[in-house]
Amino acid sequence: MSFSSQVKNELLKNEYENRCCLKSLLYGMALFSKSFSFRRVTFQSENEGTTELFKHLLKELCNIDGEINVSPSGKNFSIDIAGKKNATKLMTFFGHNISEKNLVINHSNFDCDNCRNAFIAGAFLSCGTISSPEKDYHLEFTVPYLNLAKSFITLLEEFELSPKLVKRKGYNVVYFKDSEAIEDFLYIMGASSSMFEMMNIKIVKEIRNSANRKANCETANIEKTIQAAMPQIEAILKIKKKKGLDFLSKPLREMAQARLDNPELSLSELAESFNPPLSKSGANHRLKRIQEIAKEL
Repeated sequence: MSFSSQVKNELLKNEYENRCCLKSLLYGMALFSKSFSFRRVTFQSENEGTTELFKHLLKELCNIDGEINVSPSGKNFSIDIAGKKNATKLMTFFGHNISEKNLVINHSNFDCDNCRNAFIAGAFLSCGTISSPEKDYHLEFTVPYLNLAKSFITLLEEFELSPKLVKRKGYNVVYFKDSEAIEDFLYIMGASSSMFEMMNIKIVKEIRNSANRKANCETANIEKTIQAAMPQIEAILKIKKKKGLDFLSKPLREMAQARLDNPELSLSELAESFNPPLSKSGANHRLKRIQEIAKEL
């Protein structure tokens, strides 16, 4: 199951104490459906449970019978209210007038403090999608009408959310990419379990990314150390081939062997590996002396 379907299934389980919230929920689903006019109201979804809810609310609140149609592929479900009588009944129920030039949100449908939250949940059930937080942070609404999209953004701004708007394939897309904004949005519309799951995934990702950055940094440091050690090792091998390491004094011989055995150690780490430990400058002095001897050879 996709994360988007998971969120919608969670919203379907929400219970609303007030009838006005059920009206707002249905309003969000209808207003953001495929078509919403006095000629036709068409609700379409890939989620069968969402379509069942729309049918149930239509009957309970408006006494309108809706028949669920299933696409040939079995992946899309829709309810088409094509009769002018029922379409007009539904539009009038939500306070819309046939003379309206632009379709925008009618705020008179919100009677209590929770109505807007229910409306937003309805809008998401109708045209919202959310990416899996494992992959990306992205939540969007595909809205057919520009003025409706702008009206929706104004409503969301009342919750101190700041969505973006873009045109895509003839549709107006209202979207979020900020993870914290998406978490707030999930909480507002009543998907708190999905919000907590997203937060947990986000924490794991941040820990994993931090570990990867640390590992990459350590790898880079090791490579840098080895690059610095290469001229020293070349000098030691040259002496070993031409004269043998016994040619060196005991302090230099011990340093040469230590460097050959530990090419990945930094100068400080190499100095500390001796017993008793050497100073960093002392280790550096011995290695430079070895390189000078190799050069003389």
